Amino acid sequence: MNSSKHTELANHAWSVADLLRGDYKQSDYGKVILPFTVLRRLECVLEPTREKVAETVAKYKDEEIDADHFLRRASGHSFYNKSALTLKTIAGDPHGMAANLQLYVGSFSDNAREVLEQYEFAQQVKRLANADLLYKVIGKFTDLDLRPEVVPNHNMGYIFEELIRRFAEQSNETAGEHFTPREVIKLMVNLLIAPDGDALSVPGVVRTVMDPACGTGGMLSAAEDHITAHNPDATVEVYGQELNPESWAICRSDLMIKGQDPENIAFGNSFSNPGQEKGAKFDYLLANPPFGVEWKKVRSEVEYEHENLGDAGRFGAGLPRINDGSLLFLQHMISMMKPVDVNGKGGSRIAIVFNGSPLFTGAAGSGESEIRRWILENDWLEAIVALPDQLFYNTGISTYFWILTNRKNAEHKGKVVLLDARDQWQKMRKSLGDKRKMLGDGEGGSPDHIGDITRLYGDAVSVAANADHPLHGKVKVFDNSAFGYQRITVERPLKLRFEVTEETLAALKASKVIQKLPNASVLFDAFESMDVRSWATKSEAWVALKDAAVAAGTTWPTGAPFNKALRDAIGVRDPEGEVQKVKGQAEPDADLRHFENVPLGEDVEEYRKRKVHPHVADAWIDHLKTRVGYEIPFTRHFYVYKPPRPLKEIDAELKVLEAEIQMLLGEVTE
Repeated sequence: MNSSKHTELANHAWSVADLLRGDYKQSDYGKVILPFTVLRRLECVLEPTREKVAETVAKYKDEEIDADHFLRRASGHSFYNKSALTLKTIAGDPHGMAANLQLYVGSFSDNAREVLEQYEFAQQVKRLANADLLYKVIGKFTDLDLRPEVVPNHNMGYIFEELIRRFAEQSNETAGEHFTPREVIKLMVNLLIAPDGDALSVPGVVRTVMDPACGTGGMLSAAEDHITAHNPDATVEVYGQELNPESWAICRSDLMIKGQDPENIAFGNSFSNPGQEKGAKFDYLLANPPFGVEWKKVRSEVEYEHENLGDAGRFGAGLPRINDGSLLFLQHMISMMKPVDVNGKGGSRIAIVFNGSPLFTGAAGSGESEIRRWILENDWLEAIVALPDQLFYNTGISTYFWILTNRKNAEHKGKVVLLDARDQWQKMRKSLGDKRKMLGDGEGGSPDHIGDITRLYGDAVSVAANADHPLHGKVKVFDNSAFGYQRITVERPLKLRFEVTEETLAALKASKVIQKLPNASVLFDAFESMDVRSWATKSEAWVALKDAAVAAGTTWPTGAPFNKALRDAIGVRDPEGEVQKVKGQAEPDADLRHFENVPLGEDVEEYRKRKVHPHVADAWIDHLKTRVGYEIPFTRHFYVYKPPRPLKEIDAELKVLEAEIQMLLGEVTE
């Protein structure tokens, strides 16, 4: 089926919006059109076996047994409808239309009925009937041909996604939260599964696939198609979870139609209420979680698991900042990897789409850095692939595939591949939201970006090692430790001279510690009357100040708080001043403190001698504050310096522009 047919069918369903206009807000159109599209699709799928199901219903009508198993067998699917009604016959009875439609929906098997309930279908039927629109809407959908032989299962996803995109545009929502462009999914699945080609060809192979943010199920469908293309006899079981009820309903109905178990698609939040059985493991996990979505709503559950379960839970490595839960999704997925046995069998592969933030956000010791550290030190990160910008519907930013596995092959062990595919794109004829670029698949004369990237990924290690390869600059391979660093705290001594000036006296009078003294005003007067008001050392200053206090007839306060407040007020930073000490050790100056990142494995003291001492000889490193961090500066590794244009060239261009401006001004004044 070509894209024009998808658009034609989507336009047919979308035309219902013309009927709803005035009685429904634009943002509510989807509450009618999507469930009716699902209902019509289910009806078309069940049409060939309607008579057989009716016979089975009649056969077991008076039997006191649960006929669910027999009805499923009769329908040839995991769902069925026991009613003799259809949308066409319902439309033929104007007086009983609403009641018959409710009866029809209620006659579906529980799993199908539950899908429609997520759309609050009963309320919409009542609302349409009250607005005298139900007959017209049903009529529109009886003319929509969604038979599987006309619209194959895989292609039905395109229609659903096109409708969701249109609804999102109408209501200013983000369609990209619900689905991912199909060509992006195809590449993602290629990179996820391609290395397992031989294993997937084994007769009778069974593979499980999981998407914890599955949307309408596009990634799950693509993964299933990819595996069965390798081996038509393979058994693929797909699982997922989705928070958006409409997307969940579409995904679940898609599985029912394909003969998969719809119960495998859980509804709810993957963080607070994971829908899969505890301890469930999968062969492949893939996801495109929403970018930069906060996890404040599930904060208590996530923090409880982090603090109380630690490594026995999903989030033991660390927690990212509250406004971006991307790395929580990745940790959740890692917890569902199959273990590798002593013979090297088992294990899992993961593919996830991120924006740039998870690569580098968070300093050493932060939650994000600790999560990256955990992943890299366990040697799970196989590769990161940079994609072109403007690939997604709801954002124009650059995105990245992270590919992880706990069963790396020998050439990848201890290493990470960085692959730059940012220049692999073609311009779309017509933009869809923020999506202006697409990946070509080689069909219809388009460039085969997907194939080229897939092949380069498979050869990445050898290409990176061959400086003569034409794509050598697009691939780099690093040891895991190359992304680690030591964040050192470089201290310099606090150096002060001491002065009693208008400025320092004002600071002294503002000190709450000094203000509480019973003789504060006498001390202030005594200090103001001093002849000598500047000293090189603290001891000289204190002797002079004490003498002034005694001469004024008052006592000298004692205690550390007073001494610190006095020093902070009258001490003035001076590069040539006295080094202040605490218990015989130089006191660090917080204003001069700075931090540096030292490559992991390098001796920090050697680094200090080489990099710091030539500039500040009295600096030292506070080793108690050293933290290990991990970041992946992808862009920096592929940065290519471009020298500025020659000044003569710029000057000549400016003169041409200047002449054009003068000419335009002359035309205006004539």
